[in-house]
Amino acid sequence: MAASRYRRFLKLCEEWPVDESKRGRDLGAYLRQRVAQAFREGENTQIAEPEACDQMYESLARLQSNYYKHKYPRPRDTSFSGLSLEEYKLILSTDTLDEFKEMNKGMWKKLQEKFAPGNPEEKHKAWARALSRPRT
Repeated sequence: MAASRYRRFLKLCEEWPVDESKRGRDLGAYLRQRVAQAFREGENTQIAEPEACDQMYESLARLQSNYYKHKYPRPRDTSFSGLSLEEYKLILSTDTLDEFKEMNKGMWKKLQEKFAPGNPEEKHKAWARALSRPRT
C-alpha cells in the first residue's frame, strides 16, 4: 500500500507547476522537497499514519486540480486593489521583493547609524542632547 501512496505523491509532484519567479519560496518546489523527505526509502517507506497521509494527498490534489476555483467561481477576476493576476505575479516575484529589501535596507542603515552610536556613553549623550533640545 505504501508503494501506491508513493506513486500517487510522485504523480502529484510531476503535475504541480514550479514558479521560477519565486525562487526559494515556491510551493511546488517545497512539496517536492517534503515528499522526498517523507518517502526517503521510496516505495519501501513505512508510513506511520496512513490515514493522515491519504488526507494530505487528497487536500493537495484538490489544490492542484483547482477544485475550489471551480466549485466557487468568481464573477470577475479582480481584487480590491484592481491589479491583474500578472501584476500580482510581478510584485510577488523574488526579484521584485529583493529590490524592495534593498530600497528599505538603505533607509534602515541610515536610521541605525543616526540613532545607534557605538558605546553606551555616546548613546547616553545622544539621548540627553535629543531630550534637551527646545521644542517649538
